[in-house]
Amino acid sequence: MKIIAGLGNPGTEYAKTKHNVGFMFIDALAEKLGISEADWKDKFDAKVADARIGTEKVVLVKPQTYMNDSGRSLGPILNWYKLEPEDLIVVHDDMDIPAGTIRIRKKGSAGGHNGIKSILAHVGDEHFARVRIGIGRPLPGWTVVNHVLAGFTEEDQPKIKEAIDYLIPAVECIVTDDVDMAMNQFNPKKKKKAKKAAKDTAPAADAAAGQEKETGKAEQHEQETK
Repeated sequence: MKIIAGLGNPGTEYAKTKHNVGFMFIDALAEKLGISEADWKDKFDAKVADARIGTEKVVLVKPQTYMNDSGRSLGPILNWYKLEPEDLIVVHDDMDIPAGTIRIRKKGSAGGHNGIKSILAHVGDEHFARVRIGIGRPLPGWTVVNHVLAGFTEEDQPKIKEAIDYLIPAVECIVTDDVDMAMNQFNPKKKKKAKKAAKDTAPAADAAAGQEKETGKAEQHEQETK
């Protein structure tokens, strides 16, 4: 059994803000799993719904405690179901990566995210999966609060939808297999240095080939003039 939690703030005024991208993901996943509005229950200061991914039972969770107090909801949920931190998957926004970029992590610190800080404080363990959706950095002159509580630009909206659609099978992979496999299959691949090195040496090789070609022309000209 797994708990899949998306972080955000309750209320229609926050529904389309960057900070609520975790809620957006949970809503998209719920739709794919056939969860209706009537299936959601109010428990543990959260909206919760039961479902299955493959043969695995999952509980979808949208904490209603406001972002900075998310752990107050998720800590008791883990205790109620007698689950370990490793059975928790948290989907949340991340300012440190560009809008629409994704990262899956197996564990780690809060990285400055107040919702994750709260979960760490209430769960007491960093070993839970984090599925991060990039929202980019604030614009010049904007505070962090201004940024996370604003909506996505028209340019970024399709990027976020694409990221959410991409992450649904990634989260399903975490549930049916494990987080390591999901990281391997879905995290963006780092560019190999070997390719860069090959690219760096290409101009030198082209220059050498050109020089050899010019030398050949000079020799041919010299023979023709003799």
